[in-house]
Amino acid sequence: MRGRAVILVIVAFTAVVSAAILLYNPEEEEKGLKAFSSSDEFREFLSKYSGGVVTYPFYTLAVEKAIADVGAPSPTPSVERYSQTNVQVVGIDEPDIVKTDGKHIFVSKTSYYHIQPRIIPPVKGETAAITAFPPQNMSVEWKIDIAGNMLLYKDILLLLTHNELRAYNIAEPKEIWKVELNGSLIDARLYNGKVYIVTQNAINPVEPCPIRPMSINGKVYEIGCRRIYHPTMPVSVDTTYSVVTIDLESGEVENSASFVGSAGYTVVYMSKNGIYVTYNAYTDPAKLAYDFVKENTDLVPNWVVERIEKLMNYDISSRAKSVEISVIMEQLMASLGKDERLKFENEYWNRWTDFQKKHAREIEKTYIAKFSLSLEPEGVGEVPGRLLNQFSLDEFKGYLRIATTVGGDENDLYVLDGDLKVVGSIKGFGLEERIYAVRFVGEKGYIVTFRQTDPFFVLDLSDPERPKIAGELKIPGFSSYLHPISENLVLGIGKEDEYVKVSLFDVSNPENPMEIDRYTLREFWSDILNTHHAFLLDKEHEIFFLPAVNGGYVFSYSGGEIKLVKAVNINTKRAIYINDYLYIIGMDRITAYDENTWEQVGEIEI
Repeated sequence: MRGRAVILVIVAFTAVVSAAILLYNPEEEEKGLKAFSSSDEFREFLSKYSGGVVTYPFYTLAVEKAIADVGAPSPTPSVERYSQTNVQVVGIDEPDIVKTDGKHIFVSKTSYYHIQPRIIPPVKGETAAITAFPPQNMSVEWKIDIAGNMLLYKDILLLLTHNELRAYNIAEPKEIWKVELNGSLIDARLYNGKVYIVTQNAINPVEPCPIRPMSINGKVYEIGCRRIYHPTMPVSVDTTYSVVTIDLESGEVENSASFVGSAGYTVVYMSKNGIYVTYNAYTDPAKLAYDFVKENTDLVPNWVVERIEKLMNYDISSRAKSVEISVIMEQLMASLGKDERLKFENEYWNRWTDFQKKHAREIEKTYIAKFSLSLEPEGVGEVPGRLLNQFSLDEFKGYLRIATTVGGDENDLYVLDGDLKVVGSIKGFGLEERIYAVRFVGEKGYIVTFRQTDPFFVLDLSDPERPKIAGELKIPGFSSYLHPISENLVLGIGKEDEYVKVSLFDVSNPENPMEIDRYTLREFWSDILNTHHAFLLDKEHEIFFLPAVNGGYVFSYSGGEIKLVKAVNINTKRAIYINDYLYIIGMDRITAYDENTWEQVGEIEI
């Protein structure tokens, strides 16, 4: 069995390796996105670069988001302010299970209320519209038997599940349009009344284009060959990603585009200038095996190196090469005696581990496709490593900043220009740790890495070509979510010794960041550790809300101190505010509090 394990490892590195990868070669032509001219061209492309998925189970790489007087309300109360979903880019809405328009609260919950960071799959549940203001008169306006994440624009509520989008007029509710997906919904954004959705479809090798990612009101929508793009360097693919813009009020498609890639971990980031879709992929397993034997010619006989080198020149797929390399290695193992084989296995194990560390930035990469808001292609780029989530990316003054974890035990920061070329980087910080939280704010960046302690890094990104680490702070535990609450204060929410921890960082001196206060809850989990949408900040009252399993917690951060000002003994998921009322949404009820007195002023079962 051990001999077989060595053979498999030599063929490729460990983990689930997709053969759908962008293979970088500095000598290749400049990277970009080019449209297919026809289905024939697409098929020819697939004949060269398509591949399956190869699983190698050994040596897995560690890769691991009011009124002070609470008496009778005014006969005609007015709404002056209300909260929005906590999003990455102000003005670009993201799907979530709770929405408000200042008059209503829309709550969507499944039968078990499991919250996904992105899209809730189709499960039994319901969505309710609550007349919320004033809180003393809350009532259920309507319910529908479908659950999902939501987007809200004017009088249109959009429900998103894994394979459907349904738009409702909130007054009735009446379904006004429906989209059925033929593939999977990756993520969505709402900007200026337009919904940008990103979907994923497997490639049909017989008829690769047009792509039919969805049906709108029962009519199939197609994306033609000339709107399907591929990188201009060698690439192997197994999936297509489509970006489609839909007018939320009419349900009509305005623009669409697709590109080929691999079905790796996908992250969507959108700025007010463009939309980025990223996925991670591993290097060509056959090439990896070849590079390993070339660097270890004293470990294997010359005939092995020569046969693999000859094999690499054949015009066959990477998967076929991997199979042939496996045969070669089986022959090598069969030629060794028991003692020689045992020595070889142990020597190989050590050298392979060293090889992985040395070539970590070549083994796993993240690929980035960029489109304008009109969905015109603007380029493709790559960086080593894997993203944590959407906060790992940020666009600022024409540059894209990306934070990655490489090989599971070190981290990089890259700055890319408008053509997605790397112009600056910081490599190898947080050694023996991986990224747990990222936040970019203007010319600064904040990154938390963790294994045993929580290094909080402050990045100076004022010069895109020369980014640098300005300061570092090491404290126990870790932060999974970072939220700037002022120019010089950053809130961190994470865990320490299995309990939920809140930290307040003073970053007024980037070279010497300080944790000026902290609070540990007797809670083992908060949805904020899973999705940033669960976090609520009310700057007017200098408070923030943190949901947990046993209760909901309201903290004050006034004066640079974290103080627990209100605890609600129900399993909470979200909170919103309307004027000076805080509405806490739990599993089966909504409870409203006056933010000036923290007295309960309303409650309703949902």
